[in-house]
Amino acid sequence: MVNELHGSRAGSQAAADRVQPDLAELYVTYKSYAFAIAYRMLGTVADAEDIVQDCFAELQQQERDGIVNMKAYLARSVTNRCLNLLQSAHSRRETYIGEWLPEPMSGHADGPEEAAERRELLSFAFLVLLEKLSPVERAVFVLREAFQYEYAEIAGMVGKSESNCRQIFSRVKRTLQREPGQAQPQARAAQRTGLLQRFTAAFAAYDVSGMLELLAEQPVLVSDGGGREVHTILRPMAGKRGVLALLTSRRVLSRMREWEASIEPVNGEEQLVFRQNGTVKGVLCIFAGRGGETIDKLYLILGPEKLGYIADVMQDSHT
Repeated sequence: MVNELHGSRAGSQAAADRVQPDLAELYVTYKSYAFAIAYRMLGTVADAEDIVQDCFAELQQQERDGIVNMKAYLARSVTNRCLNLLQSAHSRRETYIGEWLPEPMSGHADGPEEAAERRELLSFAFLVLLEKLSPVERAVFVLREAFQYEYAEIAGMVGKSESNCRQIFSRVKRTLQREPGQAQPQARAAQRTGLLQRFTAAFAAYDVSGMLELLAEQPVLVSDGGGREVHTILRPMAGKRGVLALLTSRRVLSRMREWEASIEPVNGEEQLVFRQNGTVKGVLCIFAGRGGETIDKLYLILGPEKLGYIADVMQDSHT
């Protein structure tokens, strides 16, 4: 009888301990982490936010007390949704007018959950490289490289075997290391600020000799096509002569010289933000080559649909 009573009390205690985790608390704790995965997977802020909202909406309908590792559960849920969205997004991006670049994110928007992965694994150059991967390749690489998941965990998230995930990661790692767009370690803050200031001055003054000194031997300039909303450079320009001609032309990108340029954090790095009457009109992400003294890559984003989020965050940070 004593044992039965003890067992009954133990069972009651166990049932009492299985209290549903508070959804609002889970949202505050894991929202930034889920968004960090979704944004790296998709390269767009609005889509990443929608994915996170869908995951928590589903979680609200489930028995949460049985979830042992909430962080891993959300990572899997986010990854599955991103894979589905990327499959359909691929066809849309193929019909996009001009080049498709990821959506920039203000450095002010970094949350505490992203602190460890924020730097080079959030940089705009890193996101551009990820666009070269298939959805599954991107998922495996992001989960392993940016979030240090074990291959066994990744296998369960993407529906592949553990050995297959190892092979995918190794292949992607080798491929990206050979890419000319592979991000280089960025220069010291003071050195980078000086580089951006010199570029801004040379660009505003159509200074051919000044710009020539700033460009690396084989620079590349890529501008987001802007869809049907803006007119810009539709194809990437590679080589010093061509990039120099574009950056010092009095016809191409001339309206940008009417905008106010400022150096602000974008995707964890100092970049150039262009405003007209306080409204963000463009973002220019510049990356230096080895040594940090010359410019190797330039990514120009002018499409309004890519600037809405960063404009809102930066406006809030300035008020």
